[in-house]
Amino acid sequence: MTAGAFRQYASLKNLTFVLATIQLLWLIWFFYTGLRGGQELVAHVLPIALTLQILFMYQDGYFYKRLPPAANHLLVALYIGICAYSFIYFYYEFERIAIYAQGSFTQQDFIVGLLMFLLVMELSRLAHSVLFWTNVVLVAYTMWGYLSPLDFFWHPGTTFYRVVTSSTIEMSTGIYGLYGQLALTLIAAFLLLAGVANGFEAQRAMINVVRLIAGRSRQLIPQTAVIGSSAIGMISGSGSANAAVVGTITIPLMIRYGVPGTFAAAVETAASMGGLIMPPMMGVGAFLMSEFLGVPYWDVVIRGFALAFVYYVSIGVAVYLLCVRLLPTDPIEKPQVPLYDKVKTTIFFSSVLYLLFLMGYVGKGELLAALYTATYMFGLLVLAYLYFKYVRQDPALESETLFGNARRAIETHAEMTSYLTLLLATLGIMIGLFTVTGFINRMGAMLLDLGSWHIIAMIGMAWVFGWLAGAGLPPTATYIIGAVVIVRPMVELGINPWIAHFFVFLLSVWGELSPPTSLTAAVSARIANASFLKTMYEALKICAPITLMTFAIFTRPNMVVNPGWLQIADTILVLISTLGITFAMFGRCHANLTADLALRCLLAAVSFLAMFHPDMKISAVVSVAVTAALAYGIWRHRQIAPPKSFALTQDQVDRSGDLAPVLAEAKREIG
Repeated sequence: MTAGAFRQYASLKNLTFVLATIQLLWLIWFFYTGLRGGQELVAHVLPIALTLQILFMYQDGYFYKRLPPAANHLLVALYIGICAYSFIYFYYEFERIAIYAQGSFTQQDFIVGLLMFLLVMELSRLAHSVLFWTNVVLVAYTMWGYLSPLDFFWHPGTTFYRVVTSSTIEMSTGIYGLYGQLALTLIAAFLLLAGVANGFEAQRAMINVVRLIAGRSRQLIPQTAVIGSSAIGMISGSGSANAAVVGTITIPLMIRYGVPGTFAAAVETAASMGGLIMPPMMGVGAFLMSEFLGVPYWDVVIRGFALAFVYYVSIGVAVYLLCVRLLPTDPIEKPQVPLYDKVKTTIFFSSVLYLLFLMGYVGKGELLAALYTATYMFGLLVLAYLYFKYVRQDPALESETLFGNARRAIETHAEMTSYLTLLLATLGIMIGLFTVTGFINRMGAMLLDLGSWHIIAMIGMAWVFGWLAGAGLPPTATYIIGAVVIVRPMVELGINPWIAHFFVFLLSVWGELSPPTSLTAAVSARIANASFLKTMYEALKICAPITLMTFAIFTRPNMVVNPGWLQIADTILVLISTLGITFAMFGRCHANLTADLALRCLLAAVSFLAMFHPDMKISAVVSVAVTAALAYGIWRHRQIAPPKSFALTQDQVDRSGDLAPVLAEAKREIG
């Protein structure tokens, strides 16, 4: 190869692609064979994942804006050198460190651990600043806890040496512990589906097909956001990623047909939030739940369907009620969707069904099921591409190449996996420090004391604790902290482990939308050029089913404890109750405002009774009344709620400025 040709191909993008391919092949081999275990896998592949994250971040811009380019280049080379050093060292020394050292680490062991600890901390500062500062505070607290003036937080302290070793080379916690292993095994396997779908733009095609559901009805246009986000949520496991992928299409579409910008952003935010609870990819929390409970991931998925069903039906009704009030009934032009998009959409949904078939009916393990499904999806998409490219000679594919699509799929998987690996490595440090300081045991003892007084007080305190954590941390961090702090006291007081974990899971989802931070709401508001706070406020109201289900599972436990007919019965009761409360919030059933308010308050009270009354028979009878009132209310709403006059909104969608970095961050995030 000549020097000119070498310079042509020697670029960060090509280096990223090569490393992404190596990581993918390594992971696929592990998914297929499972040889040598997850701990050795993470010790070897984590440096590659961190290198990829460094390269992806550096392609978006310099790490340190105040330093000259040469200094940035040098520091990035240093960070990659640390990853290479760690990879080589653990490749040869893993067995000694993991099995034989048993705490008797050499000086070089400590140096490697220290370098990786500092690297992960610095990368988390650049990518997850809240988590970084939380860990800085925890490091200080771990070392000098004996200075605390409060007995609750006092502990004898430890050395910086112990901080580093517990976070790295001890392997049981920290960077190389459970969370890092989960990122590069179970979650990475399911991310293959998202990578393949994005490589051939199957997600965008599916959203175009979903638009056909609205037909010629203006009032059904916002339902494309609900249905599209529910479908994308099957493989994204993220609220912000949903908003980035779906919102860029549905929000301008809604505004085009007269939906106010703030409302359009709120609808997409609420719909995208469901990506965190939509099976089979229910966000990181669901994978962690299966690890904590020691059950197959399918056991979590089968319970997640009930939550997702209640959520999406409820917000679909809420959006419909609001659209009847905002939009007229005049027909609009029916969209035209290319055949290639319809074929890719069919492949997408058939792949999801195939995954569920492998896990639920065949009983295939999660890693192999995800690998076989990704292979199935990739093969069909390749055949569809070749047919439309060379047989039908579709002009839309003129500029596309098969290699380009495959490369985009590999790089998408690498970007999402590396981002998630850094996140979970950072959380591994956090939980390791929580464990070393004994904070988890003290917080659990406090919750037990509250529970011995009254179980409702304990649930309320746990919810407040989770809300405070979720106000600043991403859903994954909130779930992990909640799972290690809240679940054990609940179980000791007799609460079923499934209920305790799903309580924390739903609480972490709600925390993603709670003030003052929400990446999902920020992305949607930015796309719609709307107020972030107004978007969040409106989305919180639409997302009420999340809050309701967080507490409903205590009185309707079969929803998450016993899959089968009992689960279906409790799910229907919760759904009817949630719909009744939804109508009370957004519907109109009487022309007189005072009478309307009184009737809706009565419906809300009866719906709460159906949801939380401990007697199943009484709840069933009440739910029949709620169903009848709901049917009548929706009919009346259609008569009196439509606007008397209508003018197209003048809102404009501004995609300029800093939208691109936010979308890039959102697309690779897993909740």
